[in-house]
Amino acid sequence: MNIKLGVDEMRYIALFEGLTGARVQDCIIHENGARLTFVVKTGDIGFVIGKGGNNIRKTKRMIGKSVEVVEYSADPVKFVKNILMPARVKGVNIVEREGKKIALIDVEEQDRGIAIGRGGRKIQCAKKLALRHHGIQDISLV
Repeated sequence: MNIKLGVDEMRYIALFEGLTGARVQDCIIHENGARLTFVVKTGDIGFVIGKGGNNIRKTKRMIGKSVEVVEYSADPVKFVKNILMPARVKGVNIVEREGKKIALIDVEEQDRGIAIGRGGRKIQCAKKLALRHHGIQDISLV
């Protein structure tokens, strides 16, 4: 994994780690700057949430932006499922087509909107994270 982070991402990671105690592997500042996605090390999601969700609420308030947190997994199938939470994923099949790794994802019909996100934001973030962490070039809902 060779992810290049800018000064802003590093600043947000330091702040996030200080507030939550979680170890961050990646940070994405989304297009309008109003939303951040952090990828935390496996097992650290509990630190982020905190008792009764207190840590994540405090973190969002202190950062002043919408914050989404994804737990990393070395297993690409599990990682893709983590990215798409809270959508209920029935299955992930990673295939190779024309030399490209593609994740075909089967989600509960009523959760398709959750998996895609408003304006396609969730699925676009999923594509970016899957590429950065597991070399998956595309994600498609089936």
